Amino acid sequence: MPDLKTLPANGIEIAYETFGERGAPPIVLVMGLGTQMLAWPDELCEDLAQRGHHVVRFDNRDVGASTHFTGIRAPSIAALLSRRARPPYTIDDMADDCLALIDALDLAPVHLVGASLGGFIAQTAALRRQSSLRSLTLIMTSTGSRRVGQAAPRLISRLLQRPVVTDREAAMRSIIDTFTVIGSKGYALDEERLRDVAGRSFERGYDPGGYRRQLAAVIAQPNRTERLREIRVPTLVMHGLHDPLVAPSGGLALARRIRGSRFVGFNGMGHDLPRELWPEFADHISALVRRAER
Repeated sequence: MPDLKTLPANGIEIAYETFGERGAPPIVLVMGLGTQMLAWPDELCEDLAQRGHHVVRFDNRDVGASTHFTGIRAPSIAALLSRRARPPYTIDDMADDCLALIDALDLAPVHLVGASLGGFIAQTAALRRQSSLRSLTLIMTSTGSRRVGQAAPRLISRLLQRPVVTDREAAMRSIIDTFTVIGSKGYALDEERLRDVAGRSFERGYDPGGYRRQLAAVIAQPNRTERLREIRVPTLVMHGLHDPLVAPSGGLALARRIRGSRFVGFNGMGHDLPRELWPEFADHISALVRRAER
């Protein structure tokens, strides 16, 4: 298992772990809403490292072992629904965290990989400082436009009213309930892994307020559609074709707007990372890295 490390970056403490040899082409993984870096499977990280890459995964602000903004009250559900809530921080701030981590580790230019909210962060980092990127991979994410990538209506209340849990067992039950709804219908639900990630995440830094603060940043994010033309690094877009939380139209819109990007759709994949697809994810990411390094 990798060793957990922390460092100061962008005025906060960021927790991170690494796989593979320092000096190899660096891949930085950015995870999604209210989700710790543990959700990047160890096996996927190790596979990428064995292919000759230096892999870094980290906890975004307000999750896991990174800084939590507990002194700032999370917006209410009513305020989030009305879009009246002023977010405690923005997607730009979260992108600056990522860029500051890259700087602190002296990794630039990196191959940046973002999933879901992590994809919003990765796009924003590319737009804010493209010189720090060598390639960009966007997984199950969207442009920020309300015309594409929208969640199925039946999931809106679940997204806004995530149940608060009080112990490890409840956290494990909750994650199974969630991924039964948003996960891949074309692949078996990996209950053992989900329960393990949920249990460890609960112990590392459970924070329902952090989830709502991140959600406020998501709701307040701008529509990046027009600016995506500015991204010129080699880009890969991967999306589940049966994703109920971020509709595939979001990934397709990204691929249409980012020049020279490639779209890969996975039949039967929802809003998760099915174990059966980990080798394919590694194949596609590693191929992009090799192409960008050339």
